[in-house]
Amino acid sequence: MNKGVLTFFCGKMGAGKTTKSLEVAHERNAVLLSEDEWLASVYPDSIKTLEDYVKYAGRLKPQMKKLTQSILAAGTNVVMDFPANTISQREWFKSIFSEIQAPHELIYIDQPNEICLGQIAKRRIEQPQRAATDTEEMFELVTKYFVAPTPDEGFNTIIITAHAQ
Repeated sequence: MNKGVLTFFCGKMGAGKTTKSLEVAHERNAVLLSEDEWLASVYPDSIKTLEDYVKYAGRLKPQMKKLTQSILAAGTNVVMDFPANTISQREWFKSIFSEIQAPHELIYIDQPNEICLGQIAKRRIEQPQRAATDTEEMFELVTKYFVAPTPDEGFNTIIITAHAQ
């Protein structure tokens, strides 16, 4: 049986990863796994700082990996709206697909900071529950850790260049 394709995303906070993940999941009739949704459901009102995010996201990863591998092994495509914004985050994705020899696709959404910040401001209005964490200060903090993917990492990468979404 053919394995499903794992699709995951890289892009700064506010680049449009969630919007694109919804679009891709719909186009491919794929299972969509959203880190934000899982964190909000399993750890409601627990994430106030970057340290909180790192702590709780780390707790999700072992089960998310098993779940994703199981779905892929059954031949179903999976779109993961989890960030692949650092080398270590991308290594986690690599372990998911490589351990079961599933195909993958990394979509890198390359947006300039001003577009990301504009989209974050819009999101604060549309999703008031995110207002505490979707700030310019949080953007600056997490962007310090952002590392764009490079060809030597060995991913099947699609790059979407800067444009307003």
